[in-house]
Formats: sequence, structure tokens, C-alpha cells
Amino acid sequence: MTKLTSDVLIQGYLSYLILEKGLSRNTLLAYQRDLKYLVFWLVQPEDFLKSESSKKAVCDQDVLLALDVERLLAFREACFAINLDKRSVARIVSALKGFYYWLMDEELIKQNPVSLLPKIRADRKLPAVLSEEQVESLLDQPDRSDPIQARDGCMLELLYATGLRVSELVGLTAGQVSLQQGIVRVTGKGQKERMIPLGETAQDELCHYLKDIRPALPGFKESETALFPSRKGGAMTRQAFWYRIHKYALAAGLPETLSPHQLRHAFATHLLNHGADLRSLQLLLGHSSVTTTQIYTHVANQRLKELYREHHPRA
Repeated sequence: MTKLTSDVLIQGYLSYLILEKGLSRNTLLAYQRDLKYLVFWLVQPEDFLKSESSKKAVCDQDVLLALDVERLLAFREACFAINLDKRSVARIVSALKGFYYWLMDEELIKQNPVSLLPKIRADRKLPAVLSEEQVESLLDQPDRSDPIQARDGCMLELLYATGLRVSELVGLTAGQVSLQQGIVRVTGKGQKERMIPLGETAQDELCHYLKDIRPALPGFKESETALFPSRKGGAMTRQAFWYRIHKYALAAGLPETLSPHQLRHAFATHLLNHGADLRSLQLLLGHSSVTTTQIYTHVANQRLKELYREHHPRA
């Protein structure tokens, strides 16, 4: 039986991904690069640590097929040694896992050694947070004399006032808002319901919207249940709201890539900055675990460090 090279095996796997998964060219190139990292380390470990090019590294199939957990652990440590971050290493390991499962399907190996690797936790990326001034500028952009823009302004205000997910916002019905009680009832992930209090500003904006703006929206019907209906009736889509927010972001001098989720991040971080406790924030955000909420404490602490460096005389 003719022995294959690493290049032939990798190309075979990429062809499989094209035919079976329909992956894009960029994704395939990323897989190829990650797999070549391993080959380069197996063939030239010293050069690997110097971060030199891996494009020409090739090995026999036996080298790849004989790989065990011990060698994989050493490879993973080498990746960290050349200053790849946890996310990058986790991505490489994921690519290797898929490759070795394919080798199993091809009956070249009996067990996937990558599946035996202990997991590494990728660092969670800290969300980019708008300052309070930036939020104010964004909320000021919609022209409240225009019904459509007034609707958008109310949506932005409610998003910042409650920390809703964008899917929760566009899915709201008029019946989920109680101005008398000053709350909004939200059905979040896992069909879990939570009640979020409304601040005075949000209540005033909603009161004006429900009384004067919503009935004046183009195509509005009395039978409409969506709190923020689209021009054609029914709930606005998430994509439509993303499109609307981009326009206001540009007008406020903010990046066009601003997402509705960044107002949720701002809601959480600004509450922490003003003394809110983590447990209360978890309930408001609808997180099932406080671990998810803790990322915002890192953002708040980071901001405190920046303020200290900027203003303390001995920083």
C-alpha cells in the first residue's frame, strides 16, 4: 500500500469539507493553516518555536497517524510558547479534532487522540462598552417628530433602560408593558419569564409612544399586538432594527458596526459602575448562571483602572 503524505491527507480532508459541509474558501484556508501548524511542529519543532513559515512542511502519513495525547499536549504547549492566545489554540485543536475524526471515517486510525485532550477554556472577549455620554448621544439622534424615528428612539431608550436582548425587544407585545406598575415582562432564553423595572425616562417615552406615536405609524391597525410594529405590520425583525441603529450610530459619530447588543453591555456595565450588585444584575439580564454575568465586573474594573491612571497624581 502506497503511503500518503500529510499534504495529501490534508487535501483529502479539505475536499471532504467542500463536498459535505459546503464551507467557504476562507474557512477552508483557515483549516489548512491550522492543520499545517501541527505538521510544521512535528517536522521542525525548533523552527516552529521561532515562528517561521510552515507552508513547506510535509511529513509521511505514519507521523500523523501515530500521534498520541502526550504529543498533542506538547504541541499545544508549543502553540502557547509562540504567544498564540487561548482562543487561537482552541481553534487549532478544534480543526485537528475534525481532521482526526475524518481519518477515523477513512479507517486510517481507530481512535481520535484529540478527543482525549483535556479542554482549555478560551478567554472570554470583554464586550466593547459605550460610555454614558456616547449612549446619550445615540439616544438623541432619532427625530421624535417623525413617527418612524420616534418609534426607533423609544426602542433605543427601552433597550438601554432594560438591557433586553434585541430578540426580546423586537418580540415584545403591547401587553407585556405595564406603565401602571412600571415594569416590562420579558420571555427570554429557555422560555423563562422575568420582570424588569422601568425608569422614569423610559416610562415617559413609552407612555408618549403608546398614546401618540404607535397609532400614527404607517399601516398601523388597532388589532396590532406587536409593541414595535414594522411598516407592513407585525413585529420588526432583528435585522431591520440592526439596519436602523447603524444610521443613528453614524449620526452620533459612533462606529457603523455598533450593534444593539452593545446597549445591553452598556446597561450592565453602567449599573455596576453605579453600585449594582452582581446577583441583581444577573436577574435583570436573564442569565441562568452568575458566571456569565461576571464578565461585566471585569469591564467595570478595567474602566476603574483607566480612570485611576488618568486622574490619580501618583498613577
